[in-house]
Amino acid sequence: MKSIPLQLVTVCLDDGQQGVFVGVPLVAEQLPEDAGQVEDIWFSDIQDVPADMALDELVQLIQAQLCRCRAVVQ
Repeated sequence: MKSIPLQLVTVCLDDGQQGVFVGVPLVAEQLPEDAGQVEDIWFSDIQDVPADMALDELVQLIQAQLCRCRAVVQ
C-alpha cells in the first residue's frame, strides 16, 4: 500500500480555542532547534470538501494551496 506523509499542526489560541491542521510535512524530526523557525502563518478561506474525499485528493488540495502561497511570497 502506498503511504502519504502527513503532519498535524495544533494551534492553541489564548481564548482556549484549538484547531488541528493536516498538511504535508513541514518540520522534520531531526532538524536543529533553530532551523526552520516560523516566519508567517496564513489561513485560507474555509473550504467545504466532500465528506468522502479520498486522502490523495485531500493531499492534492493541500499541495495546490502551497503552490498559491509560494506564488504570493515570490
